[in-house]
Amino acid sequence: MNRNGSLNYFGANFILPHFNTLCISAPLRDFFYVHFFIPLSFHSMAIPKIDPALHQERKPDWIKVRLPSNPVFFSTKAMIADLRLHTVCESAQCPNRWECWSGGTATMMIAGDRCTRACGFCAVDTAKPFALEEDEPERVAEAVRRMKLKHVVVTAVARDDIPDGGAEHFARTIQAIRDMDASVIIEILTPDFNGKDSSLQIVVDAAPHIFNHNLETVERLTPMVRSRAKYRLSLDFLKRARALADSRDQKMVTKSGIMLGLGEEENEIFQAMDDLREANVSVLTMGQYLRPSPQHLPVIEYITPETFNLYGEIARKKGFTHVASGPLVRSSYHASDFNPIEGLAEQAGLNR
Repeated sequence: MNRNGSLNYFGANFILPHFNTLCISAPLRDFFYVHFFIPLSFHSMAIPKIDPALHQERKPDWIKVRLPSNPVFFSTKAMIADLRLHTVCESAQCPNRWECWSGGTATMMIAGDRCTRACGFCAVDTAKPFALEEDEPERVAEAVRRMKLKHVVVTAVARDDIPDGGAEHFARTIQAIRDMDASVIIEILTPDFNGKDSSLQIVVDAAPHIFNHNLETVERLTPMVRSRAKYRLSLDFLKRARALADSRDQKMVTKSGIMLGLGEEENEIFQAMDDLREANVSVLTMGQYLRPSPQHLPVIEYITPETFNLYGEIARKKGFTHVASGPLVRSSYHASDFNPIEGLAEQAGLNR
């Protein structure tokens, strides 16, 4: 095990992808998976490494959201249930799901609703995942058609139990959407695939318009906040994605996001911005971390809307072509406000 209690390199990157092929009974396989191959942080999340006594329980007025009353919300919910799809809106308890679903949009979460990692901020379940569903890409495309989306965001749980981390499933979903309507802007939000070049190539080959991978937090807090993920690996992953697309003359924008309120210092936020620009990331989202449950990491501070606006202006001056910065901003919140074609043209102008 490594220092943050997650799987070591051998266990995670060799045993886990081949574990389901072992010739042992299903109950025994499940026992070993839960007790040995799920990161220890899943079992110890009640004792986070950021002092829980620092948690700010009372939410300020600017965090409160309205409950749904628009009938479109309920039709969106029914459609998702009908197509047997998962959304990050529900699984991650996004505070904007009322607004987004009322507007007839949703962020699709493929590869199941069980994650092989146990990040201290995330509400998605950590458990042994089910097998990938072969027809899920087509069901996602059908949802895009029914909602008449012009910009779709597709994300996924981490699937460290699969050799390619779910990369091929991403590619098939992108292709299914494109086959349904080639004019749809496709944005993906991926895990790090353990940094594997082969997985990254599969996804970039599928030619999404926007490639998003979240840095999530500043470098100092990464071991406490993210299960198995590494700050520098994520930066390198984003840089390689952009370089790979550029080498093939693909019009692909890279994007990332960070949460604030976990105890980061202002200079660390600015350093994260600089690191992302160094990795050629051109779109940035910044939002308030909200604790999904008492078992998750505490909220150390609620950042004011004025401070978010200030950070947004600073990020734009650092060269990001599009920045969304606010208390309720999430990776896919109002994602369609950004046009990737215009963004690439603007970035080309900045790089001259």
